[in-house]
Amino acid sequence: MEKIIFEKVGTRLKQARELRHITLEEAGKKVDVHKSTVLRWENGETEKIKFPIIETLASFYNVNPVWLMGYDVPMEREYELKKDLKVYGDNFDSKQAFPLLGMVKAGYDYFATENIIGYVAVDKNVPDVENCYALQIVGDSMQPVLYEDDIIVVHKQDDVENGQIAIVLIDNEEATVKKVIKHDDYIELIAFNSYYPPKKLTKEDNFKIIGKVIEGRISKIFE
Repeated sequence: MEKIIFEKVGTRLKQARELRHITLEEAGKKVDVHKSTVLRWENGETEKIKFPIIETLASFYNVNPVWLMGYDVPMEREYELKKDLKVYGDNFDSKQAFPLLGMVKAGYDYFATENIIGYVAVDKNVPDVENCYALQIVGDSMQPVLYEDDIIVVHKQDDVENGQIAIVLIDNEEATVKKVIKHDDYIELIAFNSYYPPKKLTKEDNFKIIGKVIEGRISKIFE
């Protein structure tokens, strides 16, 4: 199934490029790769293509990035601005898109096509947006601040400062969202919901920080 999806992406990459009369060399220069790499993408010979490249090419070809990734939505970029991108506010000129992911798991390429369930827009002046992504909250451990299906914006990084909210992978399972309190030889993961006790993790525990939460957005904004 994943191969079929990627072949569809390749077909649409070629269709959009040829529609705009753009050469393989021009497309490659736009995303800083050789034209042979673009050709391999179009032929479905490799799955190594990340969201920032898709978004750059979609903008260059003036097409909907959701359509470019193989989904059954209109090709026109104007549709994408109003429908598929979860745009917060009316001034899209000041926005740029990054992916809304499903559950983050160990071993995943976070920006793999099959792990992207939507798109979120942020201000263009957000630093290092290429390493930002969004996640949907699952469960009630962060209530009353974050509720199930709320959206959090995350910066991908392997450490946070004491007291910051982080995305933490434990035992190579799905990520958890918790406040991190650091001690000399261990950390505590603190839930906002007092029903959940703090979780102590030492260096011997199999965990790693994979991001810092930089923003929260209520789920009703999607309705």
